[in-house]
Amino acid sequence: MVALGGNALLRRGEAPTAENQRVNVRVAAAALAELVRAGHELVIAHGNGPQVGLLALQGAAWSAEQAYPLDVLGAETEGMIGYLIGQELGNLLPAGQPVATLLTQIEVDPRDPAFAAPSKPIGPVYDKAEAEQLAATRGWTIAPDGPHWRRVVASPRPRRILELPVIELLVGQGVIVICAGGGGIPVVERSDGSLVGVEAVIDKDLAGALLARSLEAEAYLMLTDVEAVMEGWGGPDPRPIARATVAELRGRDFAAGSMGPKVEAACEFAEATGCPAYIGRLADAAAILAGRAGTRVE
Repeated sequence: MVALGGNALLRRGEAPTAENQRVNVRVAAAALAELVRAGHELVIAHGNGPQVGLLALQGAAWSAEQAYPLDVLGAETEGMIGYLIGQELGNLLPAGQPVATLLTQIEVDPRDPAFAAPSKPIGPVYDKAEAEQLAATRGWTIAPDGPHWRRVVASPRPRRILELPVIELLVGQGVIVICAGGGGIPVVERSDGSLVGVEAVIDKDLAGALLARSLEAEAYLMLTDVEAVMEGWGGPDPRPIARATVAELRGRDFAAGSMGPKVEAACEFAEATGCPAYIGRLADAAAILAGRAGTRVE
């Protein structure tokens, strides 16, 4: 199970053009193809923070009644990014290797406390003054993201993957499945059993961990734009953590909305399955699985 970070697909501060995203996806596809050639069977999830935030900004040009909600924007980005990943990966693999993108609904709890405490960064980065002005005029919640500021939205925990039987069917037929993009489309179950989307963005690493556990994956690999989990991140002497146990990592604090969910997702997967989880840089994907880069959680 591989989860690609949204910032690995669109670099921080980079113009969010279709061509820039395709160039970055091509790099990601090369790393994924290397894993396939090494004999690994892949299921791929991906982030959508920059992309869903961009679509929300475009929608803000309309009236409030016309703007699409985040669940619909999540579905749009899942299709867009899945298309790019599937096409670029397919260009690098033998013609007989099937690749499919699947829109994925994921149930969340409408009473999740995350709805009252937004923490998931989306959209472009701003300096503090610009972010504060946008928050005041558009009603956003904002938070620091490294040296910059970004809009943050509710990020409830994933509970159930509705398309899991379809994913299992495809995987069983040797299909590389791209699914749970952007953490999946967030939905809640109403009292009559029907489903409806909600205004949120599920963390893709936690959704990926749930999917990896559900599929009984042998490893869970989270690829991002940083080399490893860092001790002392933001301080004068950050140091990469090459290997750690669940207990060791849970005794430390990591940034909410960025490395925190990755560490928690790694811990949940390793604890539930006894299999390793990995966190590291996209370009190092093969080296991470071989233990030569990144962070291994066990």
